[in-house]
Amino acid sequence: MPQSRPCRDDGSAALEFITAGFLLLIPLVYLVLAMAAIQGGSLSVEGASRQAARVFVQAGDTGTAQARAKTAVDFALRDFGLGAAASTITISCRPNPTVCLTRRGFVTVTVTARVPLPLVPNVLALKTPLAVPMTATSTEQVSRFWGAG
Repeated sequence: MPQSRPCRDDGSAALEFITAGFLLLIPLVYLVLAMAAIQGGSLSVEGASRQAARVFVQAGDTGTAQARAKTAVDFALRDFGLGAAASTITISCRPNPTVCLTRRGFVTVTVTARVPLPLVPNVLALKTPLAVPMTATSTEQVSRFWGAG
């Protein structure tokens, strides 16, 4: 009867631990970076829409209001590192859609922006979307003491 020999356990546990750690750590770090970018984009779009609605209802005329709203959105998006060129602004008014600054009327500002994923070069943006679209909507009421109505 052959005698069984005990198997030797001379592995390199440190190398295996480092390899397994990198294989798990790199996707986890990228996930944290991506979620931070998405959260920052979400906060910037929400802040941009809120501030644009506020400055819109405080303007004296519609032309000035639209210019101020665009400036507020551009500033808020640039503050978080997003390009203002990749954003759209939609302004709607109630109860009279043709006259936005009616007393006690409501102005709704919707801002949409694309938040790029981190560490992705522009060369890869051929057919797959490498950005997350974010949309935020804010509504403000025109003061009963303000506006042209």
